Amino acid sequence: MTWLAETAMLSHGWRRFVLLLLAGAIAGLSVPPLFIVPALFIAFPVWVWCLDGVGRQRGWRRILGPAFTIGFAFGWGYFTVAFHWLGAAFFVDGGIMLVLMPFAILALAALIAFFWGLASALAHLLWSHGPWRIVTLATFLTIAEWTRGHVLTGFPFDLLGYALTPTDEMMQLAAVIGIYGLTLLAALLATTPALIWPADNRSLSRRLLPFFLALAVIAGQLGFGYNRLTGTISTERTDIALRLVQPLVYEHSDFGNVDPVALIDRLLMLSDMRMDPTDQGLADITHLVWPESSLPFFLATYPEALARIARLLPDGATLLTGAPRQKYEPGATEPSGPPYNALLAIDTNGEVIASYDKSHLVPFGEFLPFGAFFAQLGIKQFVPGAEGWAHGDARRRLMSLPATPPFLTLICYEILFSGDLGDTAGAQFLFNITNDAWFDGSIGPAQHAHHARIRAVEEGMSLIRSANSGLTFATDPLGRITAQIPPQQMAALDVRPHERLAATVFSQLRYWPLLIALVAGLLISLIAARAGRRRRV
Repeated sequence: MTWLAETAMLSHGWRRFVLLLLAGAIAGLSVPPLFIVPALFIAFPVWVWCLDGVGRQRGWRRILGPAFTIGFAFGWGYFTVAFHWLGAAFFVDGGIMLVLMPFAILALAALIAFFWGLASALAHLLWSHGPWRIVTLATFLTIAEWTRGHVLTGFPFDLLGYALTPTDEMMQLAAVIGIYGLTLLAALLATTPALIWPADNRSLSRRLLPFFLALAVIAGQLGFGYNRLTGTISTERTDIALRLVQPLVYEHSDFGNVDPVALIDRLLMLSDMRMDPTDQGLADITHLVWPESSLPFFLATYPEALARIARLLPDGATLLTGAPRQKYEPGATEPSGPPYNALLAIDTNGEVIASYDKSHLVPFGEFLPFGAFFAQLGIKQFVPGAEGWAHGDARRRLMSLPATPPFLTLICYEILFSGDLGDTAGAQFLFNITNDAWFDGSIGPAQHAHHARIRAVEEGMSLIRSANSGLTFATDPLGRITAQIPPQQMAALDVRPHERLAATVFSQLRYWPLLIALVAGLLISLIAARAGRRRRV
């Protein structure tokens, strides 16, 4: 390891770039559902050692010089591994799209890696060459992760903190500090081995102390989680019973190929099927749930669908289904704009009594930024829609239906935004419909599902998740899965949400403690950097 530390510090040019690419790729093995957490402790010290070998720069090279390239190369390797599953969507169209797949993944990874490059450059401005330098890097890396989760609509997939949530016990700390707090903790812990090598005439005990403290923190995290799981009572609600249908609808990729009659036949059959001899079908169900894209057509093209749904539903029951929705102005015969990706609530009269239109759309997936420019290059969004999808109103996420406890509706991608879900104070549980069939055969669906579970832990609310091809499941407010349907299985699942827990620390304070920690990290870095400069003088 001394050799690796010295090699990293002395490397430069393309050799250093390749070394950091490999180190970042190793770190990427820590993302859900892989969770090879030791990879962080192997990879992140290389980043620190490479920064140790960079001298002070002048002019523009202070920001876009070697320090930036170090963070960018590490991030490029990390995000290429973390986001490789996005390539599965290119197999839907096939043809030329398959040729473009590797370039698209590398381009996206490079775009996100830009944030880590800036974090590296800014950290090097306050680099101290002492033990506090890992605080400097962890602070700026966390700021970069928060920024990429919010800027330009945000892309918070695979935040570094998810690496510290591989078990039910470890994910409980999210109820206190949230996923960005876990990101700061992960970055700080993962860089501690950089303080062991090279020896620099320090005693072995002094060199090992930070690393053993990191192990103690992880042990404390496990202990906290175990106590929270064993000491928290969670009970099912008795005022609502949902049947989740996992229908394996693949017509979502091309609305023109949809046979509405056959598709409704399948959905109705699955909804009323008996999964075992004791199954009563819809008799005891208050809410039937069909996932996002389960109706990949406008209901106006098949009006009989509402009548057939009404005949299926028992008295007082409601269907919650994903479907496209068009907006018409009064008296108009043509829609007033692009359609919405919506959740519709349909009652036993076949009437749509409530709806929520997805407000946080996926860039390039559901709308095309700079559409005219990309259209000239032949690039289009993945999800069909003549003009892309319209943005809904996030204030309507909280749904209050007759005889139903209020719940927070989150369509697919919207479940990723920690601390920005909507009116969580008024909701009793989280409700997430999604279509991850674009990424079947990859780690994407499992990764998306794990991210969703962390939102349940953060908010102290159970999660009901209905997915087109998987993963369909329910959790308690501690994020533990209470029932699920295996992926790629056409089936139905009866679940009940749990009573909401008392407000978690995170739901009350949000990221104010993290802000204080980041300010403290910046102050520590500034003091350490000034002290180091005085010693050199």
